[in-house]
Amino acid sequence: MEIKKVVVIGSGTMGSGIAAQLCNANIPVTLLDLKTEISELARDRIFKSRPPLLIDKSKIKNIDVGNINDDFNVVKNADWIVEAVVEKIDIKHEIYQKIFKSRKPGAIVSSNTSSIPIKILSEKLTNDEKKDFCITHFFNPVRYMGLLEIVKNENNDLNKINSLKIFCERELGKGAIICNDTPGFLGNRVGVYSMQVAMTEAFKMKLSIEEADAVFGRPMGIPKTGVFGLYDLIGIDLMADVLKSFIKELPENDKFQIVAKEIPLITKLIQTGYTGRKGKGGFYRMNKSNNQKILEAINLETSEYSPSKKIDLKIDKVNLKNLINRKDKYGEYAWSVISKIIKYASSLVPSITKKFNDIDEAMRLGFNWTMGPFEMLKEIGVKNFFEKIDSFENNKFLENLYKTKDENFYGERQIYTNIETLGKIKPKAIKIDKNNSAEIF
Repeated sequence: MEIKKVVVIGSGTMGSGIAAQLCNANIPVTLLDLKTEISELARDRIFKSRPPLLIDKSKIKNIDVGNINDDFNVVKNADWIVEAVVEKIDIKHEIYQKIFKSRKPGAIVSSNTSSIPIKILSEKLTNDEKKDFCITHFFNPVRYMGLLEIVKNENNDLNKINSLKIFCERELGKGAIICNDTPGFLGNRVGVYSMQVAMTEAFKMKLSIEEADAVFGRPMGIPKTGVFGLYDLIGIDLMADVLKSFIKELPENDKFQIVAKEIPLITKLIQTGYTGRKGKGGFYRMNKSNNQKILEAINLETSEYSPSKKIDLKIDKVNLKNLINRKDKYGEYAWSVISKIIKYASSLVPSITKKFNDIDEAMRLGFNWTMGPFEMLKEIGVKNFFEKIDSFENNKFLENLYKTKDENFYGERQIYTNIETLGKIKPKAIKIDKNNSAEIF
């Protein structure tokens, strides 16, 4: 299966990002929206984007634009049609009806949804149409985030799904992971759970948000925003919607339900317009005092803001063993969070994926963790982990590992994050030449 032409329907943030990455790969793409003017504005945003979505601005010539009423016939020539419209199922079903009437035989159709199950997206399709339909969940910003989740259904032509995976790896530079149709798919299921555990444990242990972010950050190999900073970055109101979706889709006995419960402080923040960086502030806010900007942090118990305090854990590099064995509240918090993440992630094997390493890949590529939950387990050590853990009943992965006590259970990292990157090479490379736009090592 060759992909030489692509149509992207929906020119919002994700549709534009996908179109731009196809441009980077020199794949001609047509971007459609309700009006041609909307698509033209999107193309203009791609051209001017910061950070740049295009490797080279001349690549913009690979994008044609149009509208779904007058220009839908372009679908007939496409090898892949990507739907990236609003997350409303009736609108998506209407689009699919038009696509499958127009597409050429065998063309792949995919949705960029982050939350709607494929069984619902495809419920009005015939079995033959379902063979060529899947979810391609890109992460934002598309150019810079390595993860792509390809969600399949039981009707799929697996050869075609694998061909799409190879195309996205080779041409689009993605770490493409094929996963089953489960709520949140792979990355968000574990990533959002991890955020919620970090947050709920901070409330429970009466840590300040600065203390929680100092631990659930670089010391764990997680981006420095921490959990509360990341909540503000994503949008507190958006996260609330994501959690409602998980609560609705997951069974009542899923451990996610425990950490997804509504928190009164978060409800209050949303109601008063404190939705994060896009609003008046969130868990953190900038305040002016004597013509100076001061970063303030909210008190989780009193809901009052005060100047943010820097927390120095005196940790120079990631060392999970040392972190979880600290005899203070930070060590206790780290162990509580890490152990719950490992238990939850391992409970999802094999229901989400048979390859536990896929979960680690998703966390590294989609959330920028330096190590995933199973690598954390490997780093802590099997013996050390089971000496500290409280319980793991009905968790087949951990039950089997407990029986074998295999310290070498992990094996090799998968391909995407086992590559020698520029960051790894530069410290030991010799600089040969440079100009204003490039350096040669």
